[in-house]
Amino acid sequence: MSAGAAPIAAVLAGGRSRRMGSPKALVELGGRPLLAWAVAAARDAGLETVVVAKPGSELPPLDVPVWPEPEQPAHPLVGVLAALERAAPRAVVVLACDMPFVPAELIARLAALDAVAAAPPGEGFPARYESAALPVLRAGLEREAPLRAVLAELGAVEVAAPEGALLGINDPEALARAAALLR
Repeated sequence: MSAGAAPIAAVLAGGRSRRMGSPKALVELGGRPLLAWAVAAARDAGLETVVVAKPGSELPPLDVPVWPEPEQPAHPLVGVLAALERAAPRAVVVLACDMPFVPAELIARLAALDAVAAAPPGEGFPARYESAALPVLRAGLEREAPLRAVLAELGAVEVAAPEGALLGINDPEALARAAALLR
């Protein structure tokens, strides 16, 4: 692992939530905000956990630190970079706040690796990043590359995820499907 220190988990909550129509971090699923699902899974994996969000982002009450990311541009790599730069030289397992079914076991498997790794075929989350990846991540952001393309450029190790674990809640229809899964 990076510099001998355990990785941290960073839950990204700085997105614009255009398709959802309201801040995804606050959207309720099973009686708790979406953000709480990811934070709980990261903690259950045994990782120090932080939330990364743009200043002024609407968040539920949290008992973990919130690290700011730049207001612009609006791209998932902004949050990844903010987490990795602040955590360096530690590695970071990055989760999206809108993926409530990512299990702690998957997060722990990612954290245990000594390489950049991701659980496909999701949207590039969850994934594990090393400080050595910073130049490639910055270049990817500069050209506004998709997160998946940057992970491929980094030669990310693919880590299998259980069926349904990578379900993203991007709109009200996806939220309704997720709620049905909980019933």
